[in-house]
Amino acid sequence: MAAVDYLLLGHVTADLTPEGRKLGGTVSYAAPIANSFDHQVGVLTSAAVCEPLLAQLDKNIQLSIRRAESTTTFENIYPPNASRVQYIHELASSIEYEDIPVGWVDAPLVHFAPLVGELPPDMVRKFPNSTVMVTPQGWLRQWDDKGKVSFKRWFEVDILSQIDIIVFSKPDVRAAPEMEYEFASAVKHCLVTDGSNGGIYYLNGQPTHFPPFPAQEVDPTGAGDVFASSLLSSLPLLDHNMHAAIGVAARLAAISVTHPGVYTFSSEEVAQAIDEARQEFL
Repeated sequence: MAAVDYLLLGHVTADLTPEGRKLGGTVSYAAPIANSFDHQVGVLTSAAVCEPLLAQLDKNIQLSIRRAESTTTFENIYPPNASRVQYIHELASSIEYEDIPVGWVDAPLVHFAPLVGELPPDMVRKFPNSTVMVTPQGWLRQWDDKGKVSFKRWFEVDILSQIDIIVFSKPDVRAAPEMEYEFASAVKHCLVTDGSNGGIYYLNGQPTHFPPFPAQEVDPTGAGDVFASSLLSSLPLLDHNMHAAIGVAARLAAISVTHPGVYTFSSEEVAQAIDEARQEFL
């Protein structure tokens, strides 16, 4: 396979909805974002043989699939006046470093996007010359024999010290809010998103609030994935200025929530976000 400069690792998912099975998972939202920045994107995932949902991924995205008996399948239930209940019904195969195509291992941008613990955390050590970003939701999940998902504490300093950027949301650590500060103390660049409140950027443990970009919300699904992928995608275009990249990420995440489903950004929208960040921060 041809070389890539943005490598995405993690499961695509089939999300069960009242309208039927839908493509989901961080990689499904993040890949078209990185592609809209003109990166050469490679996705390593695992799914069922002949999974029809994979056809929805952009043809410009290179896809390497570890075949599995099933595609990882989620169901979200929203009881009235109660928090979301999440179930995992099927699991694809785990992903190992040896599964990465040879031409991809030197990608300058590497995005770990685990959903169900499919990526071994110590794999982050394999990319010493890359900018490594982790969106850790899948390392913070566990489930019972019926597939009901609950929070799992995960914190390994020796692994986290090998990561350049970690991005997660306030709800991701709601069950253990102290983990926000633990992650911030272990990873140089830690970003915690908080929806319409914006978020916090920790640099070596020191916090700075970043404001939200105003938007009329239609569908918030995937906004965190858009934020994270936009952040990593824009860094090389902004002299690796994190504050400028946060500006781009906040803007594009806000635009994404004004549209239902996976939104594909135009080159003009990306260029405008980059230009405005350059004017403000560089």
